[in-house]
Order: sequence, then C-alpha cells, then structure tokens
Amino acid sequence: MPHATSGGPGRIAGDGSVTAHAPAKINVHLAVGPLRSDGFHELTTVYLAVSLLDSVTAWPDDGLSVTVTGEGADGAVPTDSRNLVWQAAELLARHAGVRADAALHIDKSIPAAAGLAGGSADAAATLVALDALWGTRCTRGQLARLAAQLGSDVPFSLVGGVALGTGRGEELSPSLSRRRTDWVLGIAGAGLSTPTVYRELDRLRAVGRLPGGSTAGPPDDVLTYLRDGPDATLSGLLANDLQAPALELRPELRAGLAAMTGAGALGAVVSGSGPTVVGLAEDADAATATAGALSDGGAFRAVRTVHGPVPGARLAG
Repeated sequence: MPHATSGGPGRIAGDGSVTAHAPAKINVHLAVGPLRSDGFHELTTVYLAVSLLDSVTAWPDDGLSVTVTGEGADGAVPTDSRNLVWQAAELLARHAGVRADAALHIDKSIPAAAGLAGGSADAAATLVALDALWGTRCTRGQLARLAAQLGSDVPFSLVGGVALGTGRGEELSPSLSRRRTDWVLGIAGAGLSTPTVYRELDRLRAVGRLPGGSTAGPPDDVLTYLRDGPDATLSGLLANDLQAPALELRPELRAGLAAMTGAGALGAVVSGSGPTVVGLAEDADAATATAGALSDGGAFRAVRTVHGPVPGARLAG
C-alpha cells in the first residue's frame, strides 16, 4: 500500500493517495417503534460522534480491492462486495458515471458489530476519499443522499457532531451542541448482529415480555442536557430500546453495565445494537480513572476513553 501523506488543497498525496477519517457513533438515546411494512423500524435517536476514528485510504488502481488492518483484520471484516466500503465505491462510481477503479485500505480502530457504526464510518470515509480521488465534485447533500442508500447510520457518519435521527435513522436534524462530554467504551469480546438484535426485540414484544412501543421516552431533554449539562442529569436520561434484547442475547452484559457504573461512570447504557457498553464520565480525568479500573476488572476485552462531539467524515491533512 502506498504511504498516505497529507496532500495539498485537494488532499491528494504525493503518491496519488487520498485518506479520509470518520468517527464512531454512540446512541445517547434510542427509541424503536414498531416494525414497518418495508422491514425497518421507525426510530428516534440522538446520535453523538466520538473520537474513535477509522481511516480509509484510496489510491488509483484497476478495478476494486479492499484491505484491512487493525480491528477486524482477522477476518471479522470482509474484503469483498459484502463490505460497505466496496458498496460505497460502486455506488459513487455509478452516480458520477466513472469507472469503479481504486484500491481501498481500511485502518480500523472501531470494532466490528459493536453498536458503534464502524462499517458506516468506513462507508462515509470512502465516499469522501473517492470523491476527492476521482474528482467527482459531489456536494455534501449529494453524498448524504448516497450515504442513505448504503445504510441507516451512514448519513450520520458523514455529518458527525450531534444529531436527532428519525425514519430508520437516516433523516437527520443536526444539533448546534458543541459542549464536550467524556465517555468510556467497554468493548465486548464478540460482536452482535444488528438484525438479530432487532428480531429479538420483536420477539420479546410479541410474547409480552416488553411493551409493544418504545419505553425510551422523548429525546428533547437528552438534546438539552447534551448541549447545556449537567452531566449528572444527562446520565439519568441514557436510554436504548435495544438494550433489553441485547441483554437477552448476551446476559453477561448486565455485569458489564454494573462494572461500568461501579468503576465510576455517572451512567451506562448499551450503544445501538450492542454489545459495547458506554459510560458517561464527569470529565476526561474521570474517564481515564474509570477506564483504568475497568481494565483491571476483566468485564471487557478492551476499554477506550473518547469524547464528543467530533466532526463526521473528513479528508486527512
């Protein structure tokens, strides 16, 4: 792989490569409505982009290829047309009327199937990198429309920051919130399939073990306290309708939630479809202390400290 260095105004490096970064997301609030006729659920969610980043480097080549280093390089992340990166490249090429010729390398820090939208981040970074590499000159609005065709979380991975997501999550209302919040990520040993978690939610609702509708409540206060604080109040508003089915599938996550708050987090919740447990910390020092305590406890295979909000997919340099 060519060495990716920062380029000039167009971000094209001296070796012809382009690199883009995109962040992980956490769902500070996630309300899941009934199953729709199109097979998706109606969602209301508060997205927060955090400082755990994947990078995608693209350079000219004949045809498409994908390689991976970092998280998921052991085979958890596919390197063929099943990967959203590959699909993003083909979609942009069709939209722009260009050949889908590029070698794509993903440097992953975001775990796969962890409820952190790592695949969506990679797809968003790919759209940004290839738009620069191929000179397709897409507007952000055009890229956002392409992103929505790739997956529910991809538009937010492109936008970043804080946003209210509705529809299946792809309809975004960005928030002006810029206040920093600090978080601890407890990353489990194996991923959870998002469709499997949704099916379990439907099953639990069908047999009456969960209410038929959302119990997460409205997102308004969550957005307010993300913007203005205090974090102690925000911690009591963390909610996720997918947490119950994730716990049903992975009962050990109950211990992870307890370990997170026991180690000092103000509050904890499963992010998205899980199995990552996110804990809200009072500040960066408190996050570091909580992560240190968890690292010695064995509740998670890895622990990370992050902060948000951060920008969405952007060119490096």
